Parts: sequence; structure tokens; C-alpha cells
Amino acid sequence: MEETRIKTNSMRAWLLAARPKTLSGAAVPVMIGGTLAFVDAPLYGEGVFRWTAAVLCLLFAFAMQVNANFINDFFDFANGADDVETRLGPRRACAQGWVTLDAMKKAIAATTCVACVIGLPLAWYGGLEMVLVGMLCVVFAFLYTTFFSYQGLGDLLVLVFFGIVPVCCTYYVQLHTLTWEVFLASIACGLVIDALLIVNNFRDRDNDRQAGKNTVIVRLGAETGLQLYIGVGIGAVILGGTFWLNGHLLAFLFPFLYLALHLFTYLRIKRIYQGKALNLCLGDTARNIFIYGLCVSIGLLLV
Repeated sequence: MEETRIKTNSMRAWLLAARPKTLSGAAVPVMIGGTLAFVDAPLYGEGVFRWTAAVLCLLFAFAMQVNANFINDFFDFANGADDVETRLGPRRACAQGWVTLDAMKKAIAATTCVACVIGLPLAWYGGLEMVLVGMLCVVFAFLYTTFFSYQGLGDLLVLVFFGIVPVCCTYYVQLHTLTWEVFLASIACGLVIDALLIVNNFRDRDNDRQAGKNTVIVRLGAETGLQLYIGVGIGAVILGGTFWLNGHLLAFLFPFLYLALHLFTYLRIKRIYQGKALNLCLGDTARNIFIYGLCVSIGLLLV
């Protein structure tokens, strides 16, 4: 079915609005945090690792990702950042009329509630502090689109809420502690996922400037954006040295496969430089993120 003929508020429309391709960014931090906890669990006693808690962390991450996508879709259109005529990225549901604004408001409320219902039981496993973490996730899902992304702070929020928070919390609900290995791994994960935002902002730099969306690339320029893209990939692999220091050599070595793919994607971005063709690099980056998660997780398991 052609996207231009999608029926308003149809299942197809909602599927596109949910942006299922972005779920890899939600899954990878939980995958890494969960694998770290699984590997370390024997140090804390038999039967410490609980699969129910791991699944709840994953489902909460998925629910919050869809929720954030809906919020982004609604508010970017309301703020004029999603102009149908000038938009270079994948089409958005509200801007295209696939989903009405009223329906999107209700969907935002519904997904917020679903995420809270899924996340609440994690307090049983990780303590009441998990309630506070969940509340912060919900609040910043709104603040990201409505404020922080317009102030050039989107990359910082990605580092925190796609790296530090999900990796560390997934580990914490299992073992009720944190280690430097986990913390550094969470930063590395956040850097890897930030590459997706960098591509997105690199592609939209001219439109963002006109809409008053002052991303890092709008503030510092396209060449800086290219340097940031290559830098986050290299930085993540360097931080992976913590795995080596903690006896997980393969978890350090395997991500070099990711780095090779990241470098190829960087060269592709540099060659294309502008326009809708950069959406191909967005897909490549999402693939690279998932491969990074697999490389680290498999490397941790193969002790």
C-alpha cells in the first residue's frame, strides 16, 4: 500500500507512527545491561538473576520508545518542525494526516499509562527507587521533544536515557548494585545510540535552523556533525576496554566489527552529505547499533 493512500487512524497509520525500526535503540541497552547482570549473577548467589524482571525491563523500554515517538510526532508537527513540503526524513503520521491530533493525544496518554503499568512491578525487584526512575523517563520523554532538542541538548538526553539509565537500571534490578564496568558500558551504549540522532540532525540541519531547533549540528556546523558521528563510534569501542580489564576480552574485540561498519556508514554520510538519501544512512546506523549490542552481549557470554 502506498503511504500517501493510508487511511486516517488505521492500523497501518499507527504502525508507521510507532516507528518499529527505532525499537533496536530501546532493546540494545536492556540487552547489554541484562547480559552483564546474567554474567555477574553467580557472584551473588544461585538463582539471583530473574527473567521476569529482564522481560519487564525490555517491555518498559519498548513502551517508552513508542511513547516518545508519538510525543515527537505530535509536538514537532505542532511546533512546525515537520513541514510536509520540506521534510527530508521519513514521513510523520500527524504531518501526513495519517493520524489526527486528537487521536495522537489519546495515544500519548495511553502509551504513558501502559509504560507505567509495565514498569511499576520493577519496584518489587529493584526497590522504590525504580518508581522515581520511571517517573523521570516519562517526564523527559516529553521534555526531550518540547524543550531539550530545541536547545541542543538532545544528545545529552540520549546518553542518559538510552545509555546510563537503561543499562544501569537493568543491571540494578537484578543484583541491587552497580560496578564501574556497568557504568562505562552504559556510556558506551549511549554513544553508540547517539549516532542515530546525529544522522537525523545532520540530515535536517537546514530545516531545523529555519524552525528554530538549535541542535548541536545547527550550532556547530555540518563538519562538526561528521566528526561527532565518527567520534561516538570510536569512543564507544575505547570505553569497551573496561570489558577487557574485567576479563571479558571478546566483549572488547567483537565490537570492532561494529566499528568497521560504523566507519563505512560515516564515509557514506560524508559522500551523500545532504538530502533524503541520508535516510539510507539512518537505516545503516540502526543496523550498526543492533550489531554492537549483539557483539557486546555475545562477547560477554563467551567467557
